Amino acid sequence: MSGVGPDGSDGEAQGGAGPDDAAMRAVLGRFASGVTVVSGIGPEGPVGFTCQSFFSLSLAPPLVALAPSRLSVSWPHMHTRAAFTASILTDRQEALARAFSVKGRDKFRGVGWAPGTNGAPRIQDALAWVDCRVERVHDGGDHHLVIGRILAVEVGDGEPLVFYRGGFGSFRA
Repeated sequence: MSGVGPDGSDGEAQGGAGPDDAAMRAVLGRFASGVTVVSGIGPEGPVGFTCQSFFSLSLAPPLVALAPSRLSVSWPHMHTRAAFTASILTDRQEALARAFSVKGRDKFRGVGWAPGTNGAPRIQDALAWVDCRVERVHDGGDHHLVIGRILAVEVGDGEPLVFYRGGFGSFRA
């Protein structure tokens, strides 16, 4: 990943390769996150993937960021059309989160959705929807770092689906 470190270096790890994958998962798995389905339109219809690496980046201008895998089959279609919607899932939508995390199948079969303001699918009964256009895409190692300009937002009802230490749960405030 390119960038400048706090010491003015190129931002690459100094003095070794860093922690192994198991240590990274053990530590970063302790960071609870919300769960989204990021969706768009491909040449044969709607496409999407489950994404926990989604966050608010800026209020002015209104921006979000997400990190799809470089191996994603769905993301290239959204990037080409420069539009996506993040449907923030409720705790009743764990099955959807699991279904959209699998490659190589028609993930939208039997799933209720409607087009957002940008044409990308909004998953029915989600907690909230964020319609975006692709603003920028950066290198993020084995992922892309995508900046999306928010075009429209809407709030639904329910409690959030949360991902923590490799499993799903809920949170009540």
